Amino acid sequence: MLQLLFTIAFSAAPLTLYIPPIRCLTAFARTMEEMGVEGRAYRVRVFARARIAWSRLLDCLFSSSPRRP
Repeated sequence: MLQLLFTIAFSAAPLTLYIPPIRCLTAFARTMEEMGVEGRAYRVRVFARARIAWSRLLDCLFSSSPRRP
């Protein structure tokens, strides 16, 4: 069990080198927030078109049942 613990600990140690300092994380978070704000108008248009397409598809599926005269 101790060998397993050491194996896990030493294999995870190099991963700590990839964690950036806190000052870099705040810049990353600020950039991601700005991208989200800038992309909001695009998302609204895409979701509106997707909603219209979905409603037309459902309308086509449900209204195309065989009609009897």
